[in-house]
Amino acid sequence: MHAIGIDFGTTNTVLAFPRGSGVSVQEFTRGGERHEALRTTLSFRRNPSRGGKPLAEAGPWAIDEFIEMPEDTRFLQSFKSFAASRSFTDTAVFSSRYRFEDLMAAYLARLRDHAGLAAYPGRLAIGRPVTFAGAKPDDDLARRRYADALKGLGFEQVTYVLEPVAAAYFYAQRLTRDAVILVADLGGGTSDFSVLRFRKAKRGIAAEALAHTGIGIAGDSFDFRIIDHVVSPRLGKRATYVNWGKELSVPKHYFASFSRWNELCLMRRPEVLNELRELARTSSSKDQLLSLVDLIEGGVSYELYRAVSRAKAALTEHESVPFRFKLSGVDIAGKISRSNFERWIAPDLEKIGATADAVLTKAGLAATDIDRIFLTGGTSFVPAVRRLFEQRFPVERIDAGEQLLSIAKGLALIAGSDDVEAWAA
Repeated sequence: MHAIGIDFGTTNTVLAFPRGSGVSVQEFTRGGERHEALRTTLSFRRNPSRGGKPLAEAGPWAIDEFIEMPEDTRFLQSFKSFAASRSFTDTAVFSSRYRFEDLMAAYLARLRDHAGLAAYPGRLAIGRPVTFAGAKPDDDLARRRYADALKGLGFEQVTYVLEPVAAAYFYAQRLTRDAVILVADLGGGTSDFSVLRFRKAKRGIAAEALAHTGIGIAGDSFDFRIIDHVVSPRLGKRATYVNWGKELSVPKHYFASFSRWNELCLMRRPEVLNELRELARTSSSKDQLLSLVDLIEGGVSYELYRAVSRAKAALTEHESVPFRFKLSGVDIAGKISRSNFERWIAPDLEKIGATADAVLTKAGLAATDIDRIFLTGGTSFVPAVRRLFEQRFPVERIDAGEQLLSIAKGLALIAGSDDVEAWAA
């Protein structure tokens, strides 16, 4: 049976196929550019046919559609963050309602089409986080939603594999002796940790999972900190308004949702925009609040995300970087220092570090018992994140590599193996 591994991530998605003893990562071509990791973004355009369903697009093509025709395009990002949320039932796409499973199925179907596949292979190994993102994630709900989404895509055998386990399996291919490995998968929505004992066997690699932990804090949380400290204050975060002669603070829930940019699309509703306009009417920060309305109504969440993401990436190499966002009636300029950024994300780093410590405790091991530490996921590039591990383990034991591809490659190897179910979550 043909097989495929899919790393369906909060930020990026990668498709990979087992090829002999190796792996082939699906390449996508767009405008002469080649992509291996595609953005987990989804758009819907109005169907010109009367009564027809909205037309779905995915990845960079979805971004192109949104930029080209924002008024006629419904754009979503990081929708994996809603997989385990009981409060997220569906979202409006013009006159239709889409559940999470509808969004996931539409996204993967478009990736299949762009990959030039008539159909997906029958056997699938798909990654899932140890802990889904969200305040109170419902693991069983996420599993049901995944299953419903995949049902109509033609897969005959689906195996769910913890994302850090897939990365560990990929990394273990290079081992020349038995080893205990800690894998830290530091992505966009979650930070997941697994400790596994690998043994070289005659028929490949044998592994024993010793412990798993995870937390719904990662790169998107770092983006939230930048928005919360740099963007939101310029859009009325500390504003007040007058009601029945009393001066009151603008409700914080607007900025809790807004600051987590992937939820910004849910605020683009007439009742929310009208509420904000009414608050602005009696506010001394009227212009700031109206700028917030312009930002939401203009549907420029992707552009805001890109500005924040560029600043965060630049801070991995520079001590201070400029920040500028000028679009849809909003003009924000400033400078971000790495020291301030690390101070803002300190609570997140502390929780990520505590989760890493917890996996050792669950495994009944000390740091000295870990032979290798493998860091994967885009957030592992952040210097302060790297230091978390350098403070706990000898530097020479820490490895990183193929941060955006290792999970998909591990999933593909598992999907093509004879004992695929042995790696199931």
